[in-house]
Amino acid sequence: MHILILGATGRTGRILVNEALKRGHRVNVLVGHKGSLSMNPNLVNAYEGTPLNIFTLAESMAGCDAVLSTLNISRMSDFPWSKLRTSKDFLSASMQKVLEASKKEHIKRIIITTAWGVAETKSDIPFWFRWLIDHSNIRYPYQEHERQEAMLKNSDTNWTIVRPVGLTDSEKEKGIKITLNNTPKPSLTVSRRSVALFMLDVLENNLYNKQCPVVSDKLD
Repeated sequence: MHILILGATGRTGRILVNEALKRGHRVNVLVGHKGSLSMNPNLVNAYEGTPLNIFTLAESMAGCDAVLSTLNISRMSDFPWSKLRTSKDFLSASMQKVLEASKKEHIKRIIITTAWGVAETKSDIPFWFRWLIDHSNIRYPYQEHERQEAMLKNSDTNWTIVRPVGLTDSEKEKGIKITLNNTPKPSLTVSRRSVALFMLDVLENNLYNKQCPVVSDKLD
């Protein structure tokens, strides 16, 4: 398939790009600077720009079958109260442009990552984590994830919203648990590699259309 990956320089996005290439997909990426790519830029079709620019976004989408996004609001560090690196409305503003450009380019398949704890799943997460969402700077990503989810759900695209639990950098193969409507109960962590592989499985096998699966490690 020919796919556009947004968020290609992020920790999950880098893995997603590499795994997509391994599976033989033709990959476009839209990045702020080509020099920030962790792989040889000759392996991908790299476009410089931002998803907030409809013209650059449409150019990077041209000829693609699907858009996969791991975009997020970033902070200066992982400390929950650290300053934001991106604007508070980055995700919803980007999603508006993605939907406009995908309509122009006749792309129907969109797969994004948000998070467990967004929208109706907020009541499913541990109390201490709900408190963090309400009282720290991580509330902005969760608020924006909810906004972009609503925009995607109200679109005429064939969307899948992947909601990972706490992300880790583990390389250990644990398998993955899929939770819908809080059944079965998710575990508390999942590796970024597992999320990337799951997104590609969803794309290749046309799974979870118009659904929001929570993904977590499958524990023994």
